[in-house]
Amino acid sequence: MTRKLVAEGLGTFVLVFFAVGSAVGGINVIGDAGVAFAFGLVLLALVYAIGPVSGCHVNPAVTLGALISGRVSLNEAVGYWIVQFVGGIAGGALLKLLTSSFGKVVDQTGGLGSDAYGKHITEGGAFVLEIVLTFLLVFVVLMVTEKKAAAGFAGLAIGLSLTVIHLVGIPLDGTSVNPARALGPALFEGGKALSQVWLFIVAPLVGGAIAAGVNIFLRSESKPLESELKAEA
Repeated sequence: MTRKLVAEGLGTFVLVFFAVGSAVGGINVIGDAGVAFAFGLVLLALVYAIGPVSGCHVNPAVTLGALISGRVSLNEAVGYWIVQFVGGIAGGALLKLLTSSFGKVVDQTGGLGSDAYGKHITEGGAFVLEIVLTFLLVFVVLMVTEKKAAAGFAGLAIGLSLTVIHLVGIPLDGTSVNPARALGPALFEGGKALSQVWLFIVAPLVGGAIAAGVNIFLRSESKPLESELKAEA
């Protein structure tokens, strides 16, 4: 269990620092599409790197889906949630350090890569959007790690799904689909980002729960996420 928790915390830190960092330090150069691919490629790499250890949830919404689907115990899920948020906060802290007078990196997002609504989408629209986007991510994660899924391709499907999700979501609200990713940057940005972060925590959890329900309805047989990823490795 300790190895699983370390892997989840480290994995979430890596996702936030590198993927959100690609926007913070380079969105003016690589654009929305570049950031979307950064998220997808980082997650793809993490699936194959730490999947054999923890299942590579690195996202409280994915863990909630796994819990509802019966793939992890409640105690394991709580442990995952704690270290995922710690990892996300650590990633946000390092980004804040680098964009401070210490690192002098120019924050090209103007908000440390935080998610936001109000400019391109309403609060209600963002809530629905985050539910739908997170549903797709968690649904894909659960379905491609079923026992009958094509072996060896889970990481590719998951990474590409996150890429598509960000291609749709970045222009509208920045894209959360991950409460830990949302909280980390918002906590250090403060102000408007922190006041809005509740939506980017709650909506993804709702989307993850719905995805788990659909997965339960569709599946005929299942096995734990981490077991499937170990088999691929």
